[in-house]
Amino acid sequence: MIKKSIQLIALFLVFVSCTREESTTNTIEIDPTQREPLSAAQINAKIDESFSTANSFDWNQSSNHLLWSAIFQGNKIASIGFGSSSTDFDRSLSPNNRQIENGILALIQQYEGKELDQIVISSDEFLNQMDVIIEKQETVIALRSMQTIRYFEPADYKYFANQNPQSGSGYQTQSSGESGCGFESSTLNVADYTAVTPNAKVPWAFYQHNIPSAWNYSTGAGITIGVIDTGTSPNQTLLGSSFNNGLSSGRTISKFGTYVDSIWPWSTGTDGPNDQCGHGTSMASAAAAPRNTTGLPVGVAYNANLVTYRAASNVVLDGYHEQNGVKNAFTGLGNNASVKIISMSMGHIFSVGKITDGVNYAYNRGKLILCAGGTSTSFTNFVGVIFPAWLPQTVAVTGVKEGTSNQKCDVCHSGAEIDFTVQMQRASSGNTVPVVSYYGGQSDYVGGSSVATATTAGIAALVWSKNPSWTRDQVLNKMKQSATYYPTKNSQYGHGNINALLAVQ
Repeated sequence: MIKKSIQLIALFLVFVSCTREESTTNTIEIDPTQREPLSAAQINAKIDESFSTANSFDWNQSSNHLLWSAIFQGNKIASIGFGSSSTDFDRSLSPNNRQIENGILALIQQYEGKELDQIVISSDEFLNQMDVIIEKQETVIALRSMQTIRYFEPADYKYFANQNPQSGSGYQTQSSGESGCGFESSTLNVADYTAVTPNAKVPWAFYQHNIPSAWNYSTGAGITIGVIDTGTSPNQTLLGSSFNNGLSSGRTISKFGTYVDSIWPWSTGTDGPNDQCGHGTSMASAAAAPRNTTGLPVGVAYNANLVTYRAASNVVLDGYHEQNGVKNAFTGLGNNASVKIISMSMGHIFSVGKITDGVNYAYNRGKLILCAGGTSTSFTNFVGVIFPAWLPQTVAVTGVKEGTSNQKCDVCHSGAEIDFTVQMQRASSGNTVPVVSYYGGQSDYVGGSSVATATTAGIAALVWSKNPSWTRDQVLNKMKQSATYYPTKNSQYGHGNINALLAVQ
């Protein structure tokens, strides 16, 4: 009888517990004024307000209503980073990641009332990160109370696409207006290069950093640079079948694609490794174009290997497939043991959790990661160093004018997070850096923090090739020691211009 009573009491307690849990699920109160999602214009206004007052924006600091509205207006897709701590992002180092993930999904099912196949879009193979469909504000509120969620963000909210260029907000960038893309070519001014054997053109900017003198010690042989960008042109043979041309030999170029060209977030087929923008081709050229016989510009590390990724359609990481493509490129390069250096000349004006995870994943595998500090036409003085260049795991680079280390180029960003500068804008003509163009046999000019970053990646390859047994930190320290302001960083321009000759001696 006593045993039966105990059983009845136990059943009653289970019933009460379940009832309370069910009651909790149904008792999240929504302010009547916040039951409808904000419009895209209202969301952008909130983001702009944060930049005006705090000079930054972070989804983790936003209200439940703003976060839910952005998820709702972004195809109802959310990105969730989970783990047992704020640094628990790597699945291979996280033994209970599936348990945590399943707990989060169970809560989403509880509030959304849907099956898993109607909720989960993707679950990352290497990171504690997933993308899910969420419709209810109650779900957002419930999820934000979970201790196992590291970040919770809209996965497909497009700030720039929703921004009205006529609004006077001052945020229209060169990247968002022109997307950093272009297939044009230019006849190079003879003052902007020096002809060298066997028949290559050395950009004027290389001499400002003593790169040609550094070639007497190192040309980047044996080092592999990974370039995350818009891909590499199939029409530029110097970055294809003629990658080993002239004085460049014994090296390889590999091309991959992680970008999905689709309006549907659930699409998974990439559009391949080929550049359909032009920007990625320019970056690959600046870093490692061959010292060729065809009368075209040479890259900094002309004997280094290249691994290029088409990770986005342009340089503005403003959508689901762009951000996913970059994340996957970072994990891909992180898992590539031959890659030492990663160069990325793309970004956003606020952080993206899944990209941060990708950066951390590659960084923890010993990669030296260089990112562009930012290039724009109208908010250079309003937004400082962009994401992910501001992360402590990355090396932030910006461009400066000829003969200086503390006068940024006309469209370049500066700020406390900058580590190095590259001279990439001529003082008199304003011309930038010569590179090989999208089409074979043609050249062009490219500028901004983008080319500054790719140039620095090439210098890093020179240093690492000269000292192949060194770690990332040893290479980085040598670069710092050779720079303008070592040992005290400039408040806006970091260590300044690198002297490549000193860095390889």
